Parts: sequence; structure tokens; C-alpha cells
Amino acid sequence: EKILIKKLLARYHSQGKTGRPIVNFKDSLTVNFSLSLIQVLDVDEQNQVLKTNIWYHYVWKDILLTWNPKEHDNITSIRVPADYIWLPDILLYNFADDRLKEQREALVVVQHTGNLLWMPQAILNSSCSFDTLYFPFDEQTCYLKFGSWTYSGDQLNVEFLLGQDKMDLHEYMKSNEWDLIDNSGKRNVKYYSCCPEPYIDLTFKLSFRRRVAFYTFILILPCGLLSLLTLVIFWVPPESPAKLQLGMNIFLAFFVLLLLLADYTPRAATTIPLIGSYFCLSMVMITMSTVLACIIANMFFRGVRVNRAPQWLRSCVFDGIARAMCLGDMINEVQREYNSHRKVWKSYVTTEPDDEDSEMASNPVSTEVSAIKEIMSRFDERSNNADIKKRNTEEWRIIACVVDRIFFAFYVLINIIGIAVILVKGNVAY
Repeated sequence: EKILIKKLLARYHSQGKTGRPIVNFKDSLTVNFSLSLIQVLDVDEQNQVLKTNIWYHYVWKDILLTWNPKEHDNITSIRVPADYIWLPDILLYNFADDRLKEQREALVVVQHTGNLLWMPQAILNSSCSFDTLYFPFDEQTCYLKFGSWTYSGDQLNVEFLLGQDKMDLHEYMKSNEWDLIDNSGKRNVKYYSCCPEPYIDLTFKLSFRRRVAFYTFILILPCGLLSLLTLVIFWVPPESPAKLQLGMNIFLAFFVLLLLLADYTPRAATTIPLIGSYFCLSMVMITMSTVLACIIANMFFRGVRVNRAPQWLRSCVFDGIARAMCLGDMINEVQREYNSHRKVWKSYVTTEPDDEDSEMASNPVSTEVSAIKEIMSRFDERSNNADIKKRNTEEWRIIACVVDRIFFAFYVLINIIGIAVILVKGNVAY
């Protein structure tokens, strides 16, 4: 065997390993090529790279590596180092790796007829465009394009090995995160701007579906619970300090989930995950409700002077929206309280003189009575001003409650639509 290998390599050395092993320069050398997928190591959405463990399968014929078995002790096959013979330059076109060489060394199996089989193992990093719009209910499709880098189709013909236009999955190890749902291949003949000759490539297509069990516990379930808790915010009175505290805590919780989601999303992605948009929308709604609560709390606890709401706003809110939002009882209660309070003071305070006062006009006591009436009038005026201020504040409070209720209805609607879209997509995907 050693003598045979030495003889064959000596012949190869004399001829040189550069150039195709053919008789006539115009002949085309056919290389049968295929892949065995062993494992999906990583789907890197951040860097748009698919990392796989594969086995190459190269089969071609080399006229310099033929012999008669009868002259060599009936040896029909040998193994020679790949560095000593000509190898087809079939490479991965969409290569995305900083390594100069991605494959391990492997011997070439040589038959006495000159047929060669080369099966090196390789870790491939291929560029792939990932769409995270429906994350974590997403499906990703990646392509691995292989072809000769320098030889045209007229010089080096590339075909699928045994006509198998897909990757071999007999040794495939299933991924914990992704399910392989499609595996196919296609032979293409293309013309490039650099050269007039046709170039042949074999493109393998792999489609994956993400397993959502893990993300259900770290993203979907917390999101659902926070959404239910967010609904409570809109039912807390706007002037309550608990509304501010609860709103800020939920805001921070959504922000943490958003940061967690960012770890699975490319920085320059063309699409934003729907669940991320849902997080942002919830944060916007919480912020608007919290700002509104700050305004009302300032009115109640700091005694800021507040002008009455504009007539158009009161008419729109009190006569229409408030009653549609089931807040009509709040408006009626404020009006009854204000009217009854005014009626009480009018029954006790009056500025018109009675008969007894006219009879005592000449009496010095009338001066004291007038002073008392003036004091009571001022007190009544201050009371009226306080009532007006309280009424204005209550009107703004009702307006705030109505706006908060509008936010609540809008938030519930967005939740229903968002959940429906996610569930429909999840059902379609599965």
C-alpha cells in the first residue's frame, strides 16, 4: 500500500497538482457534491449568521490516480492526504467567518478506477437574513450557496451527489431551540458581470421554526401578567399617589422586558418584533396615564389655582363622552353637592335689610349689625370662591377620569388586537 501511494504521489508530483486532472483542456470535469447536516450550532440574529456543523461530500474522477489492482496485490482503494492532490475549489459563497479555513483535515479515499471520495468535516458560518417580526413565533429561512470560485460551468460541472437535492439528515442532531421544517436544494446556472461564462452553484435551503416553550416563561407570561396589572392602573383614582407608584413600577418592568427582547433582535433590523411594539405601546399608555395623574394630584395636594375648563371641553366630556364611559353618576354627584352647598349659604346669608333692621336704623347697634353682615358677606364670598375653585378642580378631575377611561378602552382594544394577532400567527405557524 505504501509503495502504491508513493508511486501515485510521485506521478502527481511530476505532473503538478495545479490544473484539473483531465486529458483534454476543453473537457469538463464533473464534481458530485452534497452535504450532511450534523447540528445547528447557533442562530445568531444579532449578527445575522447561521452556524452549522456539516460534512462535505465530494466525488470526482482523477485520471492521475488510477492503477491496476492485479499489479499491486489486488489493492482497490487507498487513502491519500488531501494536500498532495488537486481538489475542487467548491466554496461557500455567503461565507461569514473571520477564519481563513473552516474545515478539518481529512484523507481522500481513492479507488483504482480514479474515483475519489472526500468527506471533510466543517463548521460553517453563513450569512442569513433573519426576520424577527413575529418573534418568538417566528420562522427563519437560510440559504447556503456552494459553487466553484474560479472555474466556470464549462470547465467544472457541479451536480448533486446521487441526485439528492437536499442535505443528508441521517446523522442530524435535533436542536433544543429550533425545529427543522424544510430542507431542499436547487442547482442554478448564473452569469456574473465579471465573466461571460456561466457559473454553476448548488443552493441548499434550510427553514427553522423557533420553539416557544422557553420564551413563554421569560417573555410571554410576564407580559400577560403585566398587561393585567396595567389595567388596574386605569381604575385607580387619578389623585391617588398609588397610581403614580404603580405606574412607574410597571413602566420599569416593561422596560426590563424590552431590554431582554433586545438581546434577540438585530440592532439594525428592518422590522421590529410585534411583542416589542406592544411593550412600547404599553409604556406610552402608562406614561400618559401617569402624567395625567401628576396633574390631578398637583391640583388636589398643592392647592394650585385652576381656571375652569373651557366650555367646549365641558360640553364634549360631560354631555357625551363621560356618560358613554359610564361616569355620569360622578357628574351628577358633583353638581348636586355644589347646588346644595350654595343653597345652604343663601338661606343663612342675605344682604337685604328686614323690618327690624329698619326700625333700629337710628340705634348705634345698627352699625355693629352692618359690620356683622359685611363680615358674613365676605365669608360668603370666600365660601363662594372656594366652592368655585372646588367645582373647577372637580370638573378637571372628571375630565381626567374620562381621559383615563378613554386610555383604558384604547389599551384594552390594543391588547385584544395584539393578542389576537400573536395567537393567529402562532396557530398558523404551528
